Amino acid sequence: MLRALARGMPGPDAPRKVCRFRPSPPPDDPVYIPVPDDGLCLNVFPLLTEPRRPDRVLMGRIDASFDWRRIGGMHPKRVADLADRWMLPSRQLFLYEAPSEAAKLILEEQLGLESLYLKGPEVISDVWERPEPVGKGPHWDLSFIYRGEWPPGRQLHSAPWRELAFKNPLILDPQEVGRHHLDVLALAGFASSTSPPTAHA
Repeated sequence: MLRALARGMPGPDAPRKVCRFRPSPPPDDPVYIPVPDDGLCLNVFPLLTEPRRPDRVLMGRIDASFDWRRIGGMHPKRVADLADRWMLPSRQLFLYEAPSEAAKLILEEQLGLESLYLKGPEVISDVWERPEPVGKGPHWDLSFIYRGEWPPGRQLHSAPWRELAFKNPLILDPQEVGRHHLDVLALAGFASSTSPPTAHA
């Protein structure tokens, strides 16, 4: 079942522009528009909870020596910057990739899991602005959320991660979490130390 959650939606009097994007739309074209000034990300999150503990979700600290460019679409500098922070197994879609295929590949490549049943997707829409000088207008995240449970009895280990653990988002220090993933968990319905969701920093 598809379920949609949204934050940062435009007001009722805002101009209605359809989401038909081109890099350089003709100025007199009434339909096509450029992407938002600060970009648009299509994200996939397979959220795995601990067996019989639905309030605890799988997070990890990445191994920066692993090829996260291939399995997570992250630049080496960003990988190094995030290596000591807790993150959710996730990534953006590869070009023309279906969200369900991305969720399957995340499980296989990041966690070594095959044939794990996932519910979803639910879709989260989040519009936010980064503070200057980094920000340049609104950024739009569309996130496809899948839900599942870690296989009972399976060891909590996978090569791309230095550490994997089930975390209660309610007691996590936001400074220890990377890529605003606590906001993602809050928007996905988990009680979180950032609830209610606040603007990204």
